[in-house]
Amino acid sequence: MARRGRIPLSERVYRSLRGDLAAGVLVPTERLGEERLAETYGVSRTPVREALARLLADGLVERHPDGFYPYRPRVEELADLYELRILLEARGIQRRHAHDPEPVRRELATWRDLRDHPPEPGAALIAADERFHTALLAASGNAALADALDTVHARVRPLRALDLPTTDRVASMTDEHIAIAEHLLAGDPDKALDALVAHITTSRDHVLARAEHALRLTRMARALRD
Repeated sequence: MARRGRIPLSERVYRSLRGDLAAGVLVPTERLGEERLAETYGVSRTPVREALARLLADGLVERHPDGFYPYRPRVEELADLYELRILLEARGIQRRHAHDPEPVRRELATWRDLRDHPPEPGAALIAADERFHTALLAASGNAALADALDTVHARVRPLRALDLPTTDRVASMTDEHIAIAEHLLAGDPDKALDALVAHITTSRDHVLARAEHALRLTRMARALRD
């Protein structure tokens, strides 16, 4: 019997793998071999196998004929994932009486600072954007909603990375985040919800356009090779 409070080995490997997938440490085109992962995490293959099975059920890895790979969303799946984002985050805002204002204030301060000191487009900006949305959803008091949003973020991230925003888009994203947080803190969830839906819809349109462009280029390259 495991000691109370001790995290099972398979759970530790699952959390480590999930975190590395979320951070983009594991390359989407590289097979998730059990032996290599077991060596990386200093465990046997059994907990790795169990963790991969859970990640497959989570939708964060996918099974190919030669093994498991990090999940990479198809263009046709993106619209559905963004619709799920809207449903999750809208539900958080609708829990208007449960909100903890402190995380919202912290995010507001962060994005006001980023407005004064604009960040470079890239992985760090995507991570900051995801933290904003997860923090606001967690502030609604429902941790399960925030966990579900983390999973959606992890699934969308590989294609979001193709859409490095322009300086103007970074400024717009910053202003949109500030507006959402200000509406929440002002006790106006209806305006916050309208601003949130518009913000996510704009993000979806940018990512879809960039992903479709990348897909067309890939198809053209394959056609030239053939």
